[in-house]
Amino acid sequence: MRTRLAELARSFFYAALAVLLTLLVWPLFRLRVRGRRNLRVRGIVVARHRSYWDIPILGVACGPFRRLNFLARNTLLRHPLFAPVVWGLATVIDREDFRREDFRRALQAADRARLLCVFPEGTTKAGSVPKSGALRFADRLKRPLIPVNIVARGPYPPRYPLHFPRIEVRIGKPLQIDDLQQGLPQGLSRSERYRVLADRLMAHVDSV
Repeated sequence: MRTRLAELARSFFYAALAVLLTLLVWPLFRLRVRGRRNLRVRGIVVARHRSYWDIPILGVACGPFRRLNFLARNTLLRHPLFAPVVWGLATVIDREDFRREDFRRALQAADRARLLCVFPEGTTKAGSVPKSGALRFADRLKRPLIPVNIVARGPYPPRYPLHFPRIEVRIGKPLQIDDLQQGLPQGLSRSERYRVLADRLMAHVDSV
């Protein structure tokens, strides 16, 4: 009962915050959204992570009543301004020392949530290697992956204070792991298989 009430509180907080952010994000980035109908399924939203603006942009693009459950690193809870937002929007994990407990917590959150949002690169640093977390969730939960491409026409991340790009969020059709495995070389180890699939997934995100 307590867990259910907490989830209802988070959903209300998320919807209220998404409405407020819409007033900021939509005009600031002259936002356009394509493919929102592809969010009708229970799935795992996957996108590249180039800026902290990715989070509010995705939240606004999906709408206040399609709650995205993000995965966030636990160090964000140390910041008093970020802590309540993280509580309302995310499931906290230890990204630097990811253990079985972190995977179990994220898996439980994914099971409860209609839409789990994962940034496979795990950081905004350019050239980061995508990790396999989203694929593992899709495998365990039998959920489709929903690729989302944040297309910026202009400098992104923005150049403050005045140079904000025009943003189009393209939400692709859901795809299954089997779609990514077509033509996969034989004899790959589990880790090699996930590495290849992660690269294919990000290439699919870029093509949306």
